[in-house]
Amino acid sequence: MSCLFCRIVAGEIPARQVYADDYAIAFLDINPWHPGHTLVIPRRHTADLLDDPSALAEIAPAVTATAALLTERLGADGLNLLSNAGEVAGQEVFHLHLHLVPRYAALPGLRELTVREPDIDLDEIHRRLTSG
Repeated sequence: MSCLFCRIVAGEIPARQVYADDYAIAFLDINPWHPGHTLVIPRRHTADLLDDPSALAEIAPAVTATAALLTERLGADGLNLLSNAGEVAGQEVFHLHLHLVPRYAALPGLRELTVREPDIDLDEIHRRLTSG
């Protein structure tokens, strides 16, 4: 199995998982733009949302639940939802994934998604999202 995200689903590669159901898992991005930047992926392999449009509907409940978790536990004031489909669109891992990027009014300097907040403690964010 060469797909990075399939290996995460299989438990071969560790991830800071924050949500899981029968169809999807959500885990913290290892290079986040903002605190709580999370990826939601289907458990089954599909390259992108164009490859199998039904996969997006399958993971929609996980996206909704994860978005609620990010806003409730991290105090996010808003959220960006992003998916790249295909290499020309900037996709780097060819397994459907949606980026959920929390946005915070208290961080006005980070208006652009291309600007990353330095020094995000992923372990602390994971603890806040999973202890309850």
